[in-house]
Amino acid sequence: MFRLWKWYQNCLTFHPVKTQVISSGFLWGTGDIAAQYITQSAAKNRLLQTYPDAEEEFKINWKRVGITSMFGFGFVGPVGHMWYEGLDRFIRLRLQLQPKSAKFVGAKLAMDGLIFGPIDLVVFFSYMGFANGKEVSEVKEDLKRDFVPAFLLSGTVWPIIQVANFRYVPVRYQLLYVNLFCLLDSAFLSWVEQQNNAPWKQWFTSFNPFKER
Repeated sequence: MFRLWKWYQNCLTFHPVKTQVISSGFLWGTGDIAAQYITQSAAKNRLLQTYPDAEEEFKINWKRVGITSMFGFGFVGPVGHMWYEGLDRFIRLRLQLQPKSAKFVGAKLAMDGLIFGPIDLVVFFSYMGFANGKEVSEVKEDLKRDFVPAFLLSGTVWPIIQVANFRYVPVRYQLLYVNLFCLLDSAFLSWVEQQNNAPWKQWFTSFNPFKER
């Protein structure tokens, strides 16, 4: 484990962007496999309640895994790297806040949650829609359906994770820290995207102030 960590540090030193891109793509693909397993397991349990003798094996949709992995490769890795480096410089140099102070962590938390978080969700759901061959109108409907529940649910967890990240983790390792939790986040977002018009989504979107009346 120590050798693996030293190898990662060496890769991060000499190839920071490439290292972040590869690790992000791998973790997002793994997260999508987990989301598929959760979704298929739930469907199988419902099927067994109706047909106790039914048998259905877990089958991985590798096309979907590839599509989700490309989101990690093409967006989370490079954009996340630039975001955390730039965010730290902006708050230290422009806002001139003391690193690791309460105001410093609070400013990072607010900007990350209110700027990068919504952009990440919009890009993810739009990309998944277009990558699966949907029209612009269909992608817009998916965004109306998925954005609010995903933003509210992830917003209850990520602030806690990011407080520890911004307070204790060095900037060069912050995306790695986030990527480890992105294994869960990618599974969650993929699961949300696969739920289509689930009743719980309709409950969230009923409180959407932007919903057309």
